[in-house]
Amino acid sequence: MAKIPDLDRQIRHQLLAEAARNTDNASQHDFWMALGRTFIAYIAEDWEQTKQKYQNSRQAHYFSAEFLEGRSLLNNLVNTGVFEDVRDTLSDMGQNLAEITEVEIDPGLGNGGLGRLAACFLDSCATKNLPVTGYGILYRYGLFRQEIENGFQKEYPDAWMEEGYPFIIRREEERELVHYEDMDVYAVPYDLPITGYGTKNVNTLRLWKAEPAQEFDFNLFNSQRFDDAVIERNRVNDIYRVLYPNDSSYDGKVLRVRQQYFFVSASLQSLVKQFERIHGNDWARFSDFHAIQLNDTHPVIGILELMRILTDEKKLDWETAWKVTQRTFAYTNHTILAEAYEKWEVGIFQFLFPHLLDILYRINEMYRLEAAAAGFTSREVDETAPFGNGRVRMAWLACYGSFSINGVAAMHTSILKKETLRQFYRLWPEKFSNKTNGVTPRRWLRMSNPALAGFLTERLGSDAWVTDLSQLRLLENDKNDEALMNRLLEIKHANKVALAKFIKETEGITVNPNSIFDIQIKRLHEYKRQLLNALLILDDYFMLKANPKADYTPRVCIFGAKAAPGYFRAKAIIKFINEVARLVNNDPAIGDRLKVVFLHNYNVSRAERLFSAADISEQISTAGMEASGTGNMKFMLNGAITLGTLDGANVEILEEVGAENCYIFGCRANDMQATREYYNPQWQYYNIPGLKRCLDTLIDGTFSDSGSGMFSDLYNSLLNGTNWERADVFYVLGDFDDYRKTHRLIEKDYRNKAEWARKCWTNIVRSGRFSSDRTISEYAAEIWRIKDTPIA
Repeated sequence: MAKIPDLDRQIRHQLLAEAARNTDNASQHDFWMALGRTFIAYIAEDWEQTKQKYQNSRQAHYFSAEFLEGRSLLNNLVNTGVFEDVRDTLSDMGQNLAEITEVEIDPGLGNGGLGRLAACFLDSCATKNLPVTGYGILYRYGLFRQEIENGFQKEYPDAWMEEGYPFIIRREEERELVHYEDMDVYAVPYDLPITGYGTKNVNTLRLWKAEPAQEFDFNLFNSQRFDDAVIERNRVNDIYRVLYPNDSSYDGKVLRVRQQYFFVSASLQSLVKQFERIHGNDWARFSDFHAIQLNDTHPVIGILELMRILTDEKKLDWETAWKVTQRTFAYTNHTILAEAYEKWEVGIFQFLFPHLLDILYRINEMYRLEAAAAGFTSREVDETAPFGNGRVRMAWLACYGSFSINGVAAMHTSILKKETLRQFYRLWPEKFSNKTNGVTPRRWLRMSNPALAGFLTERLGSDAWVTDLSQLRLLENDKNDEALMNRLLEIKHANKVALAKFIKETEGITVNPNSIFDIQIKRLHEYKRQLLNALLILDDYFMLKANPKADYTPRVCIFGAKAAPGYFRAKAIIKFINEVARLVNNDPAIGDRLKVVFLHNYNVSRAERLFSAADISEQISTAGMEASGTGNMKFMLNGAITLGTLDGANVEILEEVGAENCYIFGCRANDMQATREYYNPQWQYYNIPGLKRCLDTLIDGTFSDSGSGMFSDLYNSLLNGTNWERADVFYVLGDFDDYRKTHRLIEKDYRNKAEWARKCWTNIVRSGRFSSDRTISEYAAEIWRIKDTPIA
């Protein structure tokens, strides 16, 4: 067990220094702040040594609009091995570490899978001693804090830093000036340490905060023009105020692009200065020392910005600068949804940075010539050029300006090559590769499910699995030991009891932990089909009302999801789920047989409770639309059984565990196109038993949307379509009957506890393929070409 020197004295000192309190009158928040500062002091020397050592090696830099880190304190204590020391020292002070860690608010730096993947990757990079730094934005309010009021999602500011955050260090002396045509802004870096498990290396997540170049116009204020005096500060604050500002208006789109350029420009300026300080002005070698991973299209504007810096500021000739740029950037594609391939109106670029537009035009001409020389028709050139139809196509720019393009699951990468990016694959097949996503076993098992983690360590005789998840395969045969499987079931039940208590405290709903815990937690989008899940719950409710003595395995259906503020239909689905929950949960005739929980404000900390308690992992997106998913992996790691379509990483989970240890249903991706040619959801509506009754609740007064029109829009989207889309685009009704049949099979199988435990165990011990350590090792070796660089 590692120990922090003079821990008792340091905590007392920090309490006095930070809060002017002693151990007798300090609050739990005071203790949390003191522990945070004490921990930073403990790792400071290693952190600085890590930075210095990395600067002399080839490095990778992870540019991402979001990093969903989760709470820092407990994760850091576990990773560095000082958890027991801190726990015991606090106990001697009359404090409970578990209660203190609950004080921490999740940093509002991300939204969903994209940000959580970035966080898992940084964890793995630190654990494997890889010279990788993350770059993003220090959002003041994050995405938003979600509340449910009368069943509707309501958004409120997520003021996560208002009471201080001890793990982030401001680096005032390393600020950068970011120039827009209409104003200049300072980008001030705040560094968050990323500790690895069982290593002294401490990596960095650098987050930029926007501050005005001119702090305050005193003359305007003195002239009683109070609003004008602070207008510049407010405009600057908008840049880092929230993650993904609503872009349904033109001004919102301008703010999105301004935000993206802000952190990318600051990051590149910082890297260029670092290179110049260490390697001089040999700019042709910049890409020999730096690889930049573009996490989706949000940071792709960096391709234009690096060209600007190299040609304008460093006076590199165009051809050399372009070679350096192409050799620097690598692009991760995360979706096949056209709506996610950002295409910005040219006027936005003209307004914010016209010179970048000039650079884009020149790059565009280069591409057009290159594509035409490769045999592309005029139409194909037009469709794939980085600029066309008055829009800047960020995904297409990424494909041209990067040396690597990767998908995030085998099936997703195949679709990119054959469909979505097929023209680019024709041009540069050597750029394409697959890097199936992964999750860190440190947070998602070692920390969040300590009982199961301890059991696995006991069975293996060491905790080697924490950094080599494939070690769990050695426990495969334990599934045949009845006593061991009973222990597994006991651990799961204890986690379900704990979750039931949490649900009662947060949502006021009483659930029975002896029920199946059936969980769907992910951002709300139509293709993820939370609506399909809700319709089945409603169908089950009507079935139980009609047949009270039905042979039915009790089920608790748990949802966690946020809808984008401007996504009307997603918010309608949240309202529908909550209406179904109100109907089901308040019917005494149903009792504990069926319960519905919408856990509000879903975040990393809540996810940690949910994954460890789940029996069923709902991964039911429309086949061919989910790039990968990582929630499916976290559920698997904790012994939940996948119920899903053959989509994303579900395909690879099936390959690992076998068809007998997961439940696959629905139309296959390769059949979807042919199916859509004849698909008419009206047939399902009239011919699938029970379905009409469920859908009619949207329009017959069973449920109320308070006159918002949400439910009639949902109804019409499923059955009639609109002027701009066909009916039931996401095949909800088409897959309904197979989904229902698969649920009935699960209910039957769940009753055989011995066999169910074996399924759970098989999922756990075969999860090694889905460790982010494996994913990052592939990025490091095959894309970034970096090596582990331990400081000790």
